[in-house]
Amino acid sequence: MLRDYMGVILLNEDESNIRSLTLNRPLASIPIFGRYRVIDFVLSNMVNSGITNVGIFVERNSRSLVDHIGTGKPWDLNRKIDGLFIFNHTLKRLVEEDVNAFKYNMEYFFRSKKEKVVLSRSRMICNINLEEIAKEHERSGADVTIVYKKVNNDEMFLNCEVLNIDNGKVVGVGKNLGMGDTINVSMEIFFMSKEFLIQAIYKCMQDGICSSVMEYVSKHVRNHDVRAYEFKGYLGCINSVSSYYKVSMDFLNGDVMQELCSKNGNIYTKSYDSPPTKYLNGCSITNSIMASGSIVKGLVSNSIIGRRVIIEEGAEVIDSIVFSRCIIGKNVKLKNVIIDKNVIIEDDKVLIGDNKYPIVIEKGSRIHL
Repeated sequence: MLRDYMGVILLNEDESNIRSLTLNRPLASIPIFGRYRVIDFVLSNMVNSGITNVGIFVERNSRSLVDHIGTGKPWDLNRKIDGLFIFNHTLKRLVEEDVNAFKYNMEYFFRSKKEKVVLSRSRMICNINLEEIAKEHERSGADVTIVYKKVNNDEMFLNCEVLNIDNGKVVGVGKNLGMGDTINVSMEIFFMSKEFLIQAIYKCMQDGICSSVMEYVSKHVRNHDVRAYEFKGYLGCINSVSSYYKVSMDFLNGDVMQELCSKNGNIYTKSYDSPPTKYLNGCSITNSIMASGSIVKGLVSNSIIGRRVIIEEGAEVIDSIVFSRCIIGKNVKLKNVIIDKNVIIEDDKVLIGDNKYPIVIEKGSRIHL
């Protein structure tokens, strides 16, 4: 167990291609798979590996994130010693300059008795055993170990960092521009000592060349011993509306669902005391995920339905994602659609998107034309 590690989660992902779902929330708190939030996966991975001290650095619009995480009780992080810490609720430039977020909270690192750090972002969806990576990191004596996965190059991983690896060592870091058949995509999980992290922060502040710790590591791979660790399980990346939709549809595959939810430990989330979903006469459900508290009178196929959704009779929801507290009216036809929370779609409306470019209905909308 990683008792000597502290977890640091940076919520400074680029949200420019998923803005329709992040207008009122950070990417980390986007609902996913009916009952989870994006951040649940990285947080659960850390807790399942024995990490008991987690710091979350969030940029802005953090109300939904704070409401979801609370004191950290679902992850057993509501502790008197160590536990969960959330920093910089209103820092405006965290996307470009996470070093500033660290700079104003250095006491967090100095007060902790942990000697090693797992630094990560939230957008990579996986269920991973961090203990195995920590053992390899410590055995190698490396300054930094970066977790990566060799993937077929597709749109999901566009603009992600790509590792150039030679005999297990990282010799270069670039951006995925969609060239090449396979790439070594960085999973944005870094293992390092706390001393290395602190020195990297001070070096960034002193030189003014790098504005983030991950950027510092990328630009100095030839000056430090930076190793790569290959992950071979399922990996999804939430960096656009289309990638969010693809990862969600992948979850409907039973093998992917089982791996993500339980392979290396359970994925924890905030619990809701909702009654079971009510399925009325005439409804039809096939290959779909139905969260609790809903009422279904229509047809649902190959879709993910959140909590407390009402689907009226004659409605058809196909290849779509419906967030919580939505109302789908009578005889509505939905295909390749993502519907954010608290949306009302009135009777007889037809919305059909594309499986690569789904239609997104923003939070609180009312479709009545």
